[in-house]
Amino acid sequence: MTSERGSRSAVTARRRTAVGRSPGPRAAEIRAAALVLFAERGYAATTMADIGEAVGMRGPSLYKHVGSKQELLAQIMTGTMDDLLRNHRIAVAGCEDVVERLRRTAEAHVRYHARHRLEAFVGTREIRSLEEPHRTEVLRRRAAYEQAFRTLLTEGVEARRFAITTVKLTSYAILDLGMGVAVWYRENGDLTEDQVVYQYGDFALRLAGVR
Repeated sequence: MTSERGSRSAVTARRRTAVGRSPGPRAAEIRAAALVLFAERGYAATTMADIGEAVGMRGPSLYKHVGSKQELLAQIMTGTMDDLLRNHRIAVAGCEDVVERLRRTAEAHVRYHARHRLEAFVGTREIRSLEEPHRTEVLRRRAAYEQAFRTLLTEGVEARRFAITTVKLTSYAILDLGMGVAVWYRENGDLTEDQVVYQYGDFALRLAGVR
């Protein structure tokens, strides 16, 4: 059974996170270790003791920086979606041509997944492990990200620049480009990151039936 003191420490840590205070370097190190363990072992099979061991910390010290394993998973998954949404906004900023915007957003999507394979893997596999309200928050962000692609595709169709039958399915296909790269891409492979990103940008334009 958790001690009263331990409970207070966990609650305090959760409150710090809830008010949005930026995590310190130690908290970031803990989160990075949790990400690796969640990817290698799965969320359910990873314990807080495992995470503490990975960063050389024991329970009381660990809970000064993070409230719970669930909090770590939520931070990883919401952080991933916030990064993707921000990258999308940056990609379309200052660009009027809908075709070029689609290329830029597709390339940003693929580049993120090439650089953040563990986040992509955990984000896909562990959505089932999220508890409320974290699950709703992550799903809300996912829906917003998907909608950003659909809005762009719809604009292209209305401007007669894209020839597609179903906006929804096309958006899924473009999003899957990033997921696929996260599975197979390695930095020491035959293709550079830039080569992969540019080629997949072409794939996205073909999926949209660019005219």
